Amino acid sequence: MIVIGCGRVGSHLAEWLDAEGHSVTVVDRSPRAAALLGRGFRGTFLEGAAISREVLEQAGIREADALAALTSSDTVNLVAARAAKEEYRVPVVVARIYDPRRADVYAELGIPVVAHVRWTVGQVRDLLLHRDLLPERSFGSGETLLVRSRLATYLAGRPLAALNAPGAIQVVEVTRAGRSMLPLPGMLVEPGDLVSFVVTASALDQLGALLAGRA
Repeated sequence: MIVIGCGRVGSHLAEWLDAEGHSVTVVDRSPRAAALLGRGFRGTFLEGAAISREVLEQAGIREADALAALTSSDTVNLVAARAAKEEYRVPVVVARIYDPRRADVYAELGIPVVAHVRWTVGQVRDLLLHRDLLPERSFGSGETLLVRSRLATYLAGRPLAALNAPGAIQVVEVTRAGRSMLPLPGMLVEPGDLVSFVVTASALDQLGALLAGRA
């Protein structure tokens, strides 16, 4: 995993991911930023500008499974996130924004965004780690997401409505045998259903547990 920006949010996220056993590389243009990482940090700190392809490749972006662009510059975050998503095909990309007017740009690229006031490090972590629930679109400043998931066989026969959680998770569409439809009252899950959910970012763990049979 690559974390671009070693400020308060980036450093805390990097330490958290490292403590959970993930391989983490942190990129920041200031060598002094490394001091924000705790002594127990086992990852790599790389000094350099994240808008440089050379720096991104040195950070291992060709093999990275996730990238979070969390610098204090919307421009840097957009350039790094777009390169990761479009050029290097990094599976999971999350970017931080300060100007909410830029949110539509990220939405068009399919990149979830995080707003520096309303989001926590934990929510960024959830977006990076829920690879089975990759957001197809984010709304507002990323508080609400559209995600799609192929339902497990064990859910067959259960009411689709049982997958809803008021204020947190809502089934909004079902693709069945190649045909898209809106959920109807009393509709049951069938094997192979591909379901679209609107979910709050804070409820990704809840949805993941539900679909994995842990809820």
